[in-house]
Amino acid sequence: MGTYCKIHYHIVFSTKNRVPSLDKPNRELLYKYIWGILKKNRCYLYRINGTENHIHILTHLHPSVSLANLIKGIKLASSDFIKRKNLFPKFKGWQKGYGAFTHHVRDKPRLIEYIKNQEDHHKTMSWKQEFKSLLKEHEIDFNEKYLV
Repeated sequence: MGTYCKIHYHIVFSTKNRVPSLDKPNRELLYKYIWGILKKNRCYLYRINGTENHIHILTHLHPSVSLANLIKGIKLASSDFIKRKNLFPKFKGWQKGYGAFTHHVRDKPRLIEYIKNQEDHHKTMSWKQEFKSLLKEHEIDFNEKYLV
């Protein structure tokens, strides 16, 4: 029998200390680069977007790829890419840690729209409010002091 697997992950991570350094003009280059990392790892990108201090990725993982290794690879390679290309002068790296939330396949259209509309969404909600909401929605215990 073959291996059949499709786990949708909504991944969220931010810039170091949430410094607003991902200027809009070069975000598309960053997103395309991350898409290339996902393709190289045989993961399918459904949507990527973000704001000046964090990004959201909706993807599914190939069964041979671990979530932690994928995110580590994305952060390391994209940091190097940003610095080599001088895409975001204020960028000092990615924050340690990340949020990763699984979803049912039926949630995919809603999540795509949610990620697509990040800038509008953050006109009324801060990153911290959004992240706390995601943690609560997924019933994840957290310590407020680590949500810097």
